[in-house]
Amino acid sequence: FLNCANPRAMVTGALLKGSRVRTVGLCHSVQVCARTLLEEVDLPVKEEDLNWKIAGINHMAWLLEITEQGKDLYPEIKRRAEHILATQEEQAPMGTVGEKMNPPHPDTVRLMILKHFGYYVTESSEHNAEYTPYWIKSHRPELIDRFAIPLDEYPRRCRHQREEWSRLRETLTKNPMLTHAPSIEYAARIMEAMETGNPFRIHGNILNRGLIPNLPEDAVVEVPCLVDRNGVQGCYVGPLPIQCAALNQTNINVQQLTIEAALTQKRDLVYQAAFLDPRCASELTLDEIRSLCDALFEAHGEWLPPYNYP
Repeated sequence: FLNCANPRAMVTGALLKGSRVRTVGLCHSVQVCARTLLEEVDLPVKEEDLNWKIAGINHMAWLLEITEQGKDLYPEIKRRAEHILATQEEQAPMGTVGEKMNPPHPDTVRLMILKHFGYYVTESSEHNAEYTPYWIKSHRPELIDRFAIPLDEYPRRCRHQREEWSRLRETLTKNPMLTHAPSIEYAARIMEAMETGNPFRIHGNILNRGLIPNLPEDAVVEVPCLVDRNGVQGCYVGPLPIQCAALNQTNINVQQLTIEAALTQKRDLVYQAAFLDPRCASELTLDEIRSLCDALFEAHGEWLPPYNYP
């Protein structure tokens, strides 16, 4: 089962732990991560000369290595990223906001994570602003502009996708000369590898099982995987840098409790998952979080009886 649905780690983990369905979670942020970073810092590198290594959890996997013909590119990348951030700070010192501010870099959050934690992260700034407690604060509205956090990005994306689907429907049903070519998505290549046995490497979301030793065994991790007739097989990565593993763990806590809540139907686990969410904890008290959970329970009705997965 190829799962492309968010929350990817939770959905994938629930299927792997609660059923016998062979499942892999797929996200397309890994494929474009290295190239996006090089474009952001204006560092031209030929695709054929580039090599990189990525591992972590979905939406918070780490670009652990990036090289050009064996040369480490991280020192130059960090120098350029620091210059971008320093230039923004000169134009708009911390705490200021106003019409004269130049637009900040569109991926400021990721560049800030690179600066303070030492590694670039796979997912976009708007997502990472949701997974860490540093960027979105009700009492600091100026941070939204300062870090260029597009709070309306997802609704805008949904509107765009609806328009694109309408156009695509016309193309698929009325264009007799339609052709197609491979994209960056993994699904077709996974099916091809499993049917033909020709191996293909992906980055998939699977149960850890020791692939990243300093993350929990039963966490869903995003790691390199080999696909052939044996299915999706995770590759050993080794320990993450301790600060990267620590940031991953803050979200793994929430994912594991949520999965357990879904499989056992225990309401207390829902509260506890929300208590441990970095964004919730940075804004709300335990009682406030519990009250909001109760409001969501009421809005969605009673728990449905657990589904007995085959």
